Amino acid sequence: MYADPPAPQPLQPGETPPASSPADPFSPDGQSTTWRFNPEYQKLVDLWQQAQPLLEGLTGSLDKAYQMARSRDVWDAPVAERYVQDMTEWRTRLGMYRQAVLTAISDEAADTPRWIPAAATAPHAYS
Repeated sequence: MYADPPAPQPLQPGETPPASSPADPFSPDGQSTTWRFNPEYQKLVDLWQQAQPLLEGLTGSLDKAYQMARSRDVWDAPVAERYVQDMTEWRTRLGMYRQAVLTAISDEAADTPRWIPAAATAPHAYS
């Protein structure tokens, strides 16, 4: 099978945002930047936590059926070999699907910052 890519890490208790440097050239008037956990990153964490158990369930169900189909105690006929070959193909496809889904989430999380600057409380035109 395949090894799962790294999962996006949820906000840990006690985790603090990155330290702001006082010499930040992008901060307005030299003010320190306040940070918040990125809600888009949190969505990826939630998506991983939803998708991974579902994929585990599918894999487990198919593996159980595959083991039973390979057993001569369950089915001993020439057509059984074709059925086992079909199930082998299904397991391969499911493994590739699982890899694609989890890799897409992991790659998106790697490109998404965990912390973003908090919105300023100053009023904005047209808001």
